[in-house]
Amino acid sequence: MIIFKPFRALRPIPELAQAVASRPYDVLDSAEAREEAQGNPHSFLRVIKPEIDLSDEIDPYSDEVYKKGKSNFLQMIEDGVFKQDSHESFYIYRLTMAGRSQTGIVGCCFYQQYFDGLIKKHELTRTAKENDRVRHVEELEANAEPVFFSYRAKPEIDRIVEEIQLSKPLYDFLAEDGVRHELWVTTSGKMNEQIAELFLTVPSLYVADGHHRTAAAARIGKKKKDANLAHNGNESYNYFMTVVFPDHQLKIFDYNRVVRDLNGLTEVQFLSRLEEDFSLEPIAADAASAKPTKIRQLGLYLPGSWYRLFPKNSSRNDDPIKDLDVTLLSEMILDPILDIKDLRKSDRIDFVGGIRGLEELEKRVDSGEMAAAFALFPVEMEQLLAIADNEQIMPPKTTWFEPKLRSGLFVHSIV
Repeated sequence: MIIFKPFRALRPIPELAQAVASRPYDVLDSAEAREEAQGNPHSFLRVIKPEIDLSDEIDPYSDEVYKKGKSNFLQMIEDGVFKQDSHESFYIYRLTMAGRSQTGIVGCCFYQQYFDGLIKKHELTRTAKENDRVRHVEELEANAEPVFFSYRAKPEIDRIVEEIQLSKPLYDFLAEDGVRHELWVTTSGKMNEQIAELFLTVPSLYVADGHHRTAAAARIGKKKKDANLAHNGNESYNYFMTVVFPDHQLKIFDYNRVVRDLNGLTEVQFLSRLEEDFSLEPIAADAASAKPTKIRQLGLYLPGSWYRLFPKNSSRNDDPIKDLDVTLLSEMILDPILDIKDLRKSDRIDFVGGIRGLEELEKRVDSGEMAAAFALFPVEMEQLLAIADNEQIMPPKTTWFEPKLRSGLFVHSIV
C-alpha cells in the first residue's frame, strides 16, 4: 500500500503563477537559466538555480549558492509572491501539450517507502547529484520541486480527478514552450480522505523523472528521523512532494544516440559490418520518414543519408532489459562494431532527447561533430513498469518524458 497524503503547499498567488513557474533545475545550465530569468524577478529559477544571481564564475555547489536560494525564497514569501494554504489539500495538476493532456495529483509520499521498495526506480543515481539535492533541500528547509511518479491506473482515482476538473482551475496559463498548465485545489476534506484511502490500495509507485530528488528526499527523511530523539512519525520531514500520474496518460519520447567516430571504419566498411546482422533499407526522403514506427526498427543517419535497420533476428526477449531497443543497439552495434562499451563513461557517445526531433541528429552529424546517429522507437510504459517491478536498471538515457513539470507552482515545507 502507498502512503500518500495532502499537505499545506506554499504557492504563488494566482496572478503571479505564470511568472513564477519555471523549467526544472536539471534541464538548464547556469547560463541558460540566467538568460531565461532575465527581467523576471519572480522566476523560480532564482530559488532552484540561485547561482544566476551571483557572479558568473561562482561554483554552483558552493555554500553561497545554496544560501542565496533560501534568501531568494524567503524574500518571495515576504513580498507576498508565495502564500501557504491554511488547510491540507491535494492538488490536481493538468499539463496539455500538442493536444494531449496528462493529469496528476500533487501530494506527499512517506520517505520510508523508497527504502522498502514500494517506490520503484529504473535508473542509477550518482552520489554527487544526490548530495547537491540534499544540500539544496536542507538549506531551503523545503522540497522546492516535486518528483514525477506514475502508478498503475485505478478507475476509482480517475473518477475523482475527473470530477475535480469540472470546476474552474485556480491556475491556467500557457508557458512559452506551448504547454498549458492548470491547477485545482481539493478543498473537500472528505475528498482528500478518499484519495488517501484509495492510494492505500495502490501497490507501488514508479519514478518516472526525478531519481536523484527521490533518493535525496529519502536520505533527508532518514537523517532527520535519526537525529530527532522526540521523533513521532508525524513530522513534515517524513514526507516529500510528488506528482503522481496514472500510467495510461503518460507518453515516453525516444532518446536517441549520436557517436563521434566509426571506430576507424569507413562508412562503406561500417555499413558492410551492419549487413551481417541487419537488413538495411536506404531512405531517400527526409528525417520524418526515418523515424522508427515500431520496436525492432532502428534509424541510422550518416552524413546526408538515412537508413532503416531491421535485425535479422527480431524476436522479443523475456528479459525486459534485453527486450529494449537500446540494449539491442548496444549489444549488436555500439559494443561489437564501434567498441563503445560503457555508455555512462564513454566520451564517444552522446544522447539526444526525441523532443528535439530527428533534425537535431542530422544537424550534429552534418556539422562534423558526430559521425553517425541512431534513432530509436520510444520505450513503452509497460516496459518501464516491468523493469522496475523486476528491480532492474535501464541503460542510461533511455526514457524522456514530456511535458515536463513546471517548478514553483507548489512547495512543501519540511519544518
